[in-house]
Formats: sequence, structure tokens, C-alpha cells
Amino acid sequence: MNPSLILLIAVCESVGVGLVGAVVLRLLRRSPVGNSLIAVIVITVCGTNASTITVVLVTQSAEVPVVVTLLVNFVAGAVSLGIGLLLGRSVMKGSRQLADATRTFGVAERFRLPEDPPSAEFAELARELRVTSDKLAESRRRERTVEQSRRQLVAWISHDLRSPLARLRAVAESIEDGVVGDLDDYLGRIRSDTEHLTAMVDDLFQLSQIQTGTLRLNPREVALDDLVSDEAAGLDVLAAGRGIRLRARTVEPVTVRVDDRSMTRVFNNLLSNAIRYSPERTTVVVDVRAVNGWAVVSVSDECGGIPPQDLGSVFDMGWRGRKAKTGAAGGGGFGLTIVHGLVQAHGGHVSVRNVPGGCCFDVRLPLIR
Repeated sequence: MNPSLILLIAVCESVGVGLVGAVVLRLLRRSPVGNSLIAVIVITVCGTNASTITVVLVTQSAEVPVVVTLLVNFVAGAVSLGIGLLLGRSVMKGSRQLADATRTFGVAERFRLPEDPPSAEFAELARELRVTSDKLAESRRRERTVEQSRRQLVAWISHDLRSPLARLRAVAESIEDGVVGDLDDYLGRIRSDTEHLTAMVDDLFQLSQIQTGTLRLNPREVALDDLVSDEAAGLDVLAAGRGIRLRARTVEPVTVRVDDRSMTRVFNNLLSNAIRYSPERTTVVVDVRAVNGWAVVSVSDECGGIPPQDLGSVFDMGWRGRKAKTGAAGGGGFGLTIVHGLVQAHGGHVSVRNVPGGCCFDVRLPLIR
């Protein structure tokens, strides 16, 4: 048989095997790269053997001219090399895309997924980088929020400290100049401003203990209903002075293991906030009950509610709500942050929700089993 015809048949067969191999590699792009490597090896072996077997069958003899055998093997090898280069080019292209996306990650602050990853490993790596990118973006967002909160906190603390200090300085200068008419009145002002400053310093100190993990608790068994009732009774005069009724609606006997001094501060802060922000002639309601293994203390007021966009920021350091911006609320904005930290230190949870006419703070503490 004509050697040229034999060579043409072998070339066509090798090219056919090569085209099939290219299609197979395309279909395996979403599979592990190991599958593509196995496919390249199989296609290479099949291409070479198929061409040789075809030559033998066509010539009907195992005695094939050396030149024809070499040419057939050369063509099969060239096709196999082309398939290998095709796979290598695909992997290199995907690698470059992934490297470029990773390189621009630091500038764009968000990882951009490659359009067509060459294998399952590259696709999985790209997805993990995207997840990491989202986590870093969220971390940067929280960091910016915390930084903004810190700046606001510094501004508010500066303002809150400046006012009593200015009054103390004015009183001291008046006493030095001998223009004091009623000394007892001036002494009362000094005492009031000093107590205000002391309260702010105490808040800052306890907040630093909570944030640095140096808070020391002395837990013991406490009747939570009695503790809340005592605290509400202690604030009844403050509530009456603003025309607010402080009422205990549902009080069940529950016992928890807590540091009573810390919990007293928690409920003092919540009740004081409710009294401070509620309009006159409204009611602040306190509930104490046991729910599914938790002691739940709820403090509800009629402040008009918290804007939905602010509900997630209520326990942030320095947050004081809308009324604080108009000067209706005093303090450094630490009260709810301290509440959140103290409750968490006891293994509990505190949350806030809007209710008709106002808002409700829920404190959950584990019951003694």
C-alpha cells in the first residue's frame, strides 16, 4: 500500500484523537486538575497506539517500514504535545488571572473572582479568597465604625468634662474673690459637679475593666426578683420627680448566680435610662420571669421607640440616641455599653426591641439548675 496514504490515514486518526482530547479537556475544566493530567496521558497513549495499530491493520502486516513508523509516531507525538500545551496554557492563564486578582485585592479592597478558572482547585481557591475578602471587608467596616465611635466618644467626653469643670472653676473663682452670697448653695454646686465627674470616672474605669478582661466578679446566689424590686424602689423618687410612674407588672421568684453589685448597676442603668428618656406622665414597666431556663428581666418605656437603623448601635460605646444630641441626656454614653459587658460577663444576653409607644430592653441570665 502507498506509504503516503498510510501516513495520511495515521495523521487523520491522530488529529481526530487530538480533537476528542481537546473536547475532553474542555469538559474537565470544573474537575480536579489531576483528572485533566490523566486525560492527557490516556489521550497520548491512545493516539500513539491507535496510529500504529491502524498502520498494521491497513498494511495487513506487522512488518511496517521504519520511515512510516517514525512518521506516524512523530505525528502522534506532535498531537499529544499540542494537547499538553493546551492544558498547560489553560492552567497558566488561570494562574495569571488568580495572581492578578490577588495582586489588586489590596488596592480594590475586594477580591474579584476570575471569569473562567481552569480547574476545581483554582475555583475553590478563588472562592476561599472571596470569602476571606468579604471577612476582611466586614472587619474594615467594623474598624471604621469603632474608630468613628471612638472619635465621637472623645468629643462627647471632652464636652461633658468641660461643663462641670468650668462650673467648678467659676465657683472657685467666686469664692476666692469673696463675691459668694450663699456659701451653702455654692458648696452644693461643687458637690453636684464632683459627683457627676466621679460617676463618669467610675464608668470609664469599669468600661476599661470590661474591655481588657480584668473585671473581677464575686458571684453568689441572688433572688433576682428582690434585687430588681429594690433597685426600682430606690429610683422611685427620681421617677416621681419627672412625673413618671415606675411599675412592676410581672415579678416571678427566680434565683440566679451573679455578682449582685454588678447586676445592681445593670438594672440601675436600664431603669435610669428609661426614666431619663420617657416623657412626663408616662409609665416604665419592669417584668421578672423565668423562660426556658433563663431569668428574663424586661424594662419597657414609652420613649417613642428607637429608629430601626439605630437598634444595632444601641450598645456601642458612646451611643446616646437622638435626645442626647439635643442635650436632653447627660453622661458619657457608657451606660448601655457597661450593661452589655456586665451581662455577657455573667454568661447572659441583653437585647433591645421596639414595642408600641416605646422600646423594651431584655436581660437574660441563666437560672440556677
